[in-house]
Amino acid sequence: MDDGVAKLMRAMNDTFPDLSTISAEDARAVLVGRRPPVANLDDVASADDLLIPGQGGDLLVRVYRPHGDSHSRAAVVFAHGGGFVLCDLDSHDSFCRAMSRHTDTVVVSVDYRLAPEHRAPAAAEDVFAAWCWTIEHADDLGVDSQRVLVAGDSAGGNLAAVTALMCRERGARMPAGQLLIYPVIEPFFDTESYRKYSTGYVNTRDAMQYYWRQYLDDKMPSPEYLVAPARATSHEGLPPAIVVTAGFDVLQSEGASYAHKLRAANVAVVHRDYPGLFHGFLTMMPFSAGAAGRELLWADMARLLAIDVEATA
Repeated sequence: MDDGVAKLMRAMNDTFPDLSTISAEDARAVLVGRRPPVANLDDVASADDLLIPGQGGDLLVRVYRPHGDSHSRAAVVFAHGGGFVLCDLDSHDSFCRAMSRHTDTVVVSVDYRLAPEHRAPAAAEDVFAAWCWTIEHADDLGVDSQRVLVAGDSAGGNLAAVTALMCRERGARMPAGQLLIYPVIEPFFDTESYRKYSTGYVNTRDAMQYYWRQYLDDKMPSPEYLVAPARATSHEGLPPAIVVTAGFDVLQSEGASYAHKLRAANVAVVHRDYPGLFHGFLTMMPFSAGAAGRELLWADMARLLAIDVEATA
């Protein structure tokens, strides 16, 4: 492990709220209080908050539009991470602005309902609703409905994978691809990476068990793929996937396993594993390793969406 990475992880471990002694609401407030200001506001031409119809009522989304002449752009429907419990549109605002700029895409970030106030599969239903809304309003958004990805990091990666399955099962427009950034896949805590990195590596076993308890309340919905995408009876016919995993992450094994499961079902997969990095590194904007990882991610997305990034820079 790089010394700089180790130092950063120790600092993150020391400042993360103890979820065993604090309410979800208070934990959210702690994270908001330590959130750095957004330093890349000018990456996009506009970022508009809109209310759209959702299963649980009005659903807030933030629509980022790149600079340049309006045309039929590709798009990304994005679900933020946070263990189904934490984070929001603002926690991932910098990342979404950078994504919109560097891939010349319209990004629709989803403020899905959080647990424990809203149990599974409320979050997945919200992301699916935002997906359907984006497709239905593609012309208004200046979006090519054939070139829309569903994406997310951590718990958002779970919601993106589940949305792809929901599209197939419910007969909705299939995404052009699914972008799964160190995704949460299974409420199972005895994989190789869980055994190796259960504590001291930013994302811990205790934290993941807490998140799953809040989301599930010990009740698996039916069908189970609505919260555990690996449990779908088949993964045939799903869209191409970009899967990112981090070596020092309790979720590494399940992310790698899901990439393998998709490949076995004849789904095209690009799996990028970063052995010396930790959960959350890609959305840490000042972190040099995160910046390098994002550059590769933008290139992978551009290839999948047939975007000439150099022409749009």
